[in-house]
Amino acid sequence: MPLAAKIVRNFHRMVLGVAATCLLSSCAELKAPEPNPYLAETQPPPIQEFRWSNGGMPKSLDPARASAAPETDVVRAIYEGLTEVDPKTFEAVPAVAEKWFVSEDGKTWSFALREDAKWSNGRPVVANDFVRSWKRLLDLGELSAHRHLLDNFAVAAGTEHKNSEPEDFVEQEGTNELADDTLEQTPELSPADVAREKRPVRLDVSAPDDHTLIVRLNKPDKDFAKLVSHPIFRPVFGSGEALNKKQLNPKIVTNGAFRITAIDENGISLERSETYWNRENVGLDRVSFVPAARADEALEAYRTGKVDAVTNADFAPLAQKVFSSYADIRRNDFAALNFYEVNHKKPPFNDRRVREALAISIERERLLTGELEGVAKPALSFLPFAITTKNKLVQDKDRARDLLEQAGFDDGRGFPVIRLVVNRNENQQRIARTVAKMWKDNLNIDTELVIKESSEIAETRRRMDFDILRRGVVLPVVDEAVSMSAILGDAGDPDLAETNALRPLAGEDSNSSTRHSENTNQNSNTNSGLPVLPKDLIQPILTQDAALYELRAIPLYFPTSFALVKPYVEGFEIGSLDAPLLNGVSINSNWQPRRQ
Repeated sequence: MPLAAKIVRNFHRMVLGVAATCLLSSCAELKAPEPNPYLAETQPPPIQEFRWSNGGMPKSLDPARASAAPETDVVRAIYEGLTEVDPKTFEAVPAVAEKWFVSEDGKTWSFALREDAKWSNGRPVVANDFVRSWKRLLDLGELSAHRHLLDNFAVAAGTEHKNSEPEDFVEQEGTNELADDTLEQTPELSPADVAREKRPVRLDVSAPDDHTLIVRLNKPDKDFAKLVSHPIFRPVFGSGEALNKKQLNPKIVTNGAFRITAIDENGISLERSETYWNRENVGLDRVSFVPAARADEALEAYRTGKVDAVTNADFAPLAQKVFSSYADIRRNDFAALNFYEVNHKKPPFNDRRVREALAISIERERLLTGELEGVAKPALSFLPFAITTKNKLVQDKDRARDLLEQAGFDDGRGFPVIRLVVNRNENQQRIARTVAKMWKDNLNIDTELVIKESSEIAETRRRMDFDILRRGVVLPVVDEAVSMSAILGDAGDPDLAETNALRPLAGEDSNSSTRHSENTNQNSNTNSGLPVLPKDLIQPILTQDAALYELRAIPLYFPTSFALVKPYVEGFEIGSLDAPLLNGVSINSNWQPRRQ
């Protein structure tokens, strides 16, 4: 190489070396900009206005028809029921009802209504408004949402009531659930069902005076005060005829913290109601529901400062992972469960030891890889709510093998091939294959995957044509009995509808896969071979503890909800139900974006 060329080459190397040294040292005093902690920093609105993108335009403003967001969000803002559920504590808090009482048998509830509750037209809200509105729920028949929430209401003398099949699956618009077949359709009513729906039915709900409401139930429900916080139980004014029209009516009379001022192509505008009993403690003056048909539209509105929060947007799992490092991202356990239902009447799955072995040999963290990573959480219980439970599943492969040996299948010998039915969703098939491998590796049990169309799943379950069936439920209320009924489907199972005691295994020791109280005295029943539970623990399977004993269903994972909320929004708590209360929301007008 010519000398001149070498000199030029060495000079270039020297320049690059000096530049690199300069960049790595403090010669230029240059620093890389710190990453922005927020996905989008914009100025807060100049007034107490909350702009919320929660999906498309609502199809109805009728509480009776509100099954999911965006309808439920608007209904919660403009109507108020007897109670609300605190999104943080999941406890029932007073609303129209100042206080409530329950009888010793847990079947009769009495609500004392506040005297200053008013409709937006100034007329008082009275107990008979609830009686009339709940009667209307029945009169609407299949047009009303979540009719199964009425199943435990006692029926007034001289009327007939059909217990509807629990609506396990609720289709939601723009849900944060995985975009798969998680949510299944409820079968259409048969002509006989429709005929029964038309029979005169009256719930045993009465109003002895304007400020007392009495409700009688078929079975005790310790969470009934939480149940009636659901939007369908909110009262409507008069006959509700104004809500039956297809076009949204901005002039409807409501009783919530906010009233409607406008409905147009830009969304729904609300303002703080002048007649609301707690008006002085409502922080917001205005609320704007800004519709966005697609997730990218909602994201653009959020980034440019047109909205202050985004919920109910169907962001792809990858996008959720990318966003998760930002401080304005909210993620919560969603009120939904993905699980495997066990055909507990069919041998060998009618042996609780077998069911427990299958449940505790699944390593749930391994299931949540790929697209599920970061958008779901392992489920070691049935409910994502803060409901007290003594038990949780403990993943234990060694104990699972011991249980299978006790049941007569040492090292899996003689155990039949498990027919595991799943739908065609790729994620669910991947999870099923992973579970099958765990059962093979941990228990030496073989599994056959049976792939069904989503439309076939309900019929497969009805015919009990499975060993294990993959299901997913959305739980619309913080009510333990109602939620467990939706999961276990006890309305259609005579065995579950009876006493169905929780019965631990004969001779079961302290190494059980579920943790129990220290005073549990576990006596064996050598005649039947069935596990026995002490009398003080015998109860129907309407509690999470009971279900974790019986394990007629195996919980797998809880999906998570995903929301974007600007840092200047205060008091916007989402919770598992994705049901924030706007009464406590306010805008911190003093907050300023960080200067870059």
